Amino acid sequence: MVKTDSAISTFSNLKMADPSFPTSGGSNGLAQAEQVRVISRDEHEAAAASLAEAFRYDEVAQYFVKTPDTESWTLDQKWEAHLQIMRCIVLAHCISGLALTVGPNHAAVALWMPPGKNMDDQKTMLLSGLSELNEQLSEEGNCRFIEFMQLLHQTKTEVLGKFDENSWYLVYIGTRKEARGQGYARMLIDHVTRQADAEGHVCYLESSNGKNPAIYQRFGFTTVQNIKLTRGSKPVELDIMVRHPGSREASCDARTIAHHGQTAETA
Repeated sequence: MVKTDSAISTFSNLKMADPSFPTSGGSNGLAQAEQVRVISRDEHEAAAASLAEAFRYDEVAQYFVKTPDTESWTLDQKWEAHLQIMRCIVLAHCISGLALTVGPNHAAVALWMPPGKNMDDQKTMLLSGLSELNEQLSEEGNCRFIEFMQLLHQTKTEVLGKFDENSWYLVYIGTRKEARGQGYARMLIDHVTRQADAEGHVCYLESSNGKNPAIYQRFGFTTVQNIKLTRGSKPVELDIMVRHPGSREASCDARTIAHHGQTAETA
């Protein structure tokens, strides 16, 4: 999910350079809430709340907050730690990546890292709060988060090789429970994969739900590897999936996606 050492580019420049990512509704007559739009920094907390709710029971999300040294924590404390992780990651994408939403009240949210972009430079880490995230997690939670970041960075670099810096990376995608079944996640994925096809770029994701690879295949993704987080009482598995340009399939009628996040809903 997180990689290191890359030049920073401001999100405002990204929006100016790429008009295919609108900040409001288009001219097709649909309401603005039903249009994919860019999330601004001012609304990152609301978007993070939606994403946190979508991943409330996700195994990877639980991996950081449900640890032996948090057994005395209340459910509220664990939720706040989970929520703070999402706030930091959403804001980091608002600053240096691409944060998208569709539906009323941030019903569905997707965080993409575009080609050549990165959220782990010092400026983004400071502005997003990622550099202070250790204060929200327990000692073991921090160790697991570092394990997570290092494993994902290493795997993505190894799998994509020379294509790594020119890939679209779907970091998180999630839909609130009450908004599922309306095709929002599909809109958020298609919005970027169309762009990737036009640019000739590879797309990449990790999935922590064993049911999802078959669903992602309908978007043109292929499973290439399986990795494990191993500091917990049982391993947490993630499937690594890659999508090559032009590998879109005609339709996706799946009901639910849980992207390593990361739950998403399609229809």
